[in-house]
Amino acid sequence: MTRSFSEAPQLFDPDDIPNPAPIGKGRVPSYMADHRKRLRERFREGGADALPDYEMLELVLFRAIPRQDVKPLARRLIDTFGDFNRVLSASPQSLAQIKGVGETVITELKVVEAAAHRLARARVIHKPALSSWDALVDYCHTVMAHRATEQFRILYLDRKNVLIADEAQAKGTVDHVPVYPREVVKRALELNASALILVHNHPSGDPTPSESDISMTHQIDTAAQALGVTVHDHLIIGKSRELSFRAEGLL
Repeated sequence: MTRSFSEAPQLFDPDDIPNPAPIGKGRVPSYMADHRKRLRERFREGGADALPDYEMLELVLFRAIPRQDVKPLARRLIDTFGDFNRVLSASPQSLAQIKGVGETVITELKVVEAAAHRLARARVIHKPALSSWDALVDYCHTVMAHRATEQFRILYLDRKNVLIADEAQAKGTVDHVPVYPREVVKRALELNASALILVHNHPSGDPTPSESDISMTHQIDTAAQALGVTVHDHLIIGKSRELSFRAEGLL
C-alpha cells in the first residue's frame, strides 16, 4: 500500500524543530503549531482530566499525522466509536473504514492501547490476586470493558493465590463466546495452577449474567473441583461496572 505524505513515519516531532523550513510544503502552519503547543501544555499541567476525549485523541494523532489538522479526524473517530477508550479498542478493520485513517494512524492507536494493557497487567501479574483485588478488576476493565465482541479470559493462580498466568481462552461475537470447561481445567493442570478466576465481558455494557453464563460457570466449577482446582470467582465486565458471581451468590 502506498503511504500518503501526511502519514509518513517521523523520527521527531515537526512542531519541535527549532528552525522550521520556509512556509510551503513540509512546514506546519503556525496556527496549527500553536494549537498543538497549547494542547500539550494543558495536558502537562492538568493531565488527562483537563482534556475532553477528542483532544486526548488529537494528542495521539499528532504523531501519526504531523502536518495536518487532526481535530476533524479525532471528532469523526469519537462520533463513530463513542469515546476515547472505544477508539483505542476498535479493531484495525473497523478503524480502516474511517476516512482519514491509514496504517500509521492504526499503528499509533494500537501502540497506545497495548501500552495501557501492559501497564495495567504489570500491576497484577505475579502478585497475590485476592489481596490486590481492585487492581485486578481495573486490569480486567482496561483490557475488556470496551471490546466490541465477547472475550473469555482465565486468570490462573498458584497455591498462594499469586497470579501466574492470564490467558484469553476464547473470542466470540457481540453476545456469545464459546467456552469448553475441559480445556479450561486442562490448561490449569498444565500450568500447575491451584485456582482460577474466570472473566468475560458483555459488549452491551450490562454485566447481568445470562442463563448460559451461569450454566457454563457451574460446569467449569464442577470439572475444576474434581481435580482439586478452586474457582474463586467469575467476573463479568460491563462498560462501567462489573458483576462478581461470588458476591451475587452464584458461585
